[in-house]
Amino acid sequence: MIALNEMSKDQLQTCVIDLLVEMFELDKANLSADSNLYADLDIDSIDAVDLAVKLKQLTGKRLQPEVFKTIRTIGDVVDALAGMTEPAA
Repeated sequence: MIALNEMSKDQLQTCVIDLLVEMFELDKANLSADSNLYADLDIDSIDAVDLAVKLKQLTGKRLQPEVFKTIRTIGDVVDALAGMTEPAA
């Protein structure tokens, strides 16, 4: 399990990119924070759900549905994960 509160955004991004490469056999060289999961990486809605499940397994935390719906890029995934470490207001 990864400790989100102990990772920088750069480390989170590396972790997310490695996960995408592993899960969807993508070329790591073509992935950046701006890569659109749907348009650039050809990830469909089923794949996105699989990604959310895998992230929950790795972090022990579940992405909220309203956050999950706003995710479009790798950077969005990283921001969502980083946001899960912030204490609730």
